[in-house]
Amino acid sequence: MTKPCASKTHSFKLAIGGLLAFLLLATGCHSVESDVTVSNQSNAYSSTSVTSDMSQQTLRQQALRIQRALANKDFARITNDIHPTRGVRFSMYAYVRPESDKVFSRAQFAQYLQQSNIRFTWGEKDGTGDLLITPLPTYLDTWVKGATFNDASISLNELKNNGNSINNLKDVYQNSEVVEFYHKGSDEYAGMDWRVLRLVFDEYQGKRYLVAIINDQWTV
Repeated sequence: MTKPCASKTHSFKLAIGGLLAFLLLATGCHSVESDVTVSNQSNAYSSTSVTSDMSQQTLRQQALRIQRALANKDFARITNDIHPTRGVRFSMYAYVRPESDKVFSRAQFAQYLQQSNIRFTWGEKDGTGDLLITPLPTYLDTWVKGATFNDASISLNELKNNGNSINNLKDVYQNSEVVEFYHKGSDEYAGMDWRVLRLVFDEYQGKRYLVAIINDQWTV
């Protein structure tokens, strides 16, 4: 009579042992999978962060290169940075006027740098309403005034400094990137001679190109 009991006890122990082994195995596998998932998510986040940082650094470097070319009056150097199909727009003030602002293709930009006797109407001067009529090289030299921004503070994709003019950049260039150079002005004029230069970029076939050069300053 004792043998059947022993047999049942032995079978029961085997069943319990098998169940525990199954549970341990299942728990262990789940833990490994969780660790792998967390690790993959962490690596993906790290990769995205590094890529974003590199992209911002590249944008800053390109903008600085363009600013320095403007500052050195080496205007032809920025020709290849101009968007191949959209050209580059010039806005005298923060308010972009798509209907009247001058837009030049790469070829036109290069041509009018050479033909410096051709004058263009760029817009109205704030305060007086007088038209600014001047050749492209003179406009770049006397209005854009790249050298003003040699020691400027720089902001990427963030418009930090605005005057009285309405700033509609984000309405006109909704999916573009922008680098803002800010010159705070001088003590002599109590900072009222502050200036802003905004370089706007769009991507085309995997590269960034310049689509706008926008100036801003104190207005009445």
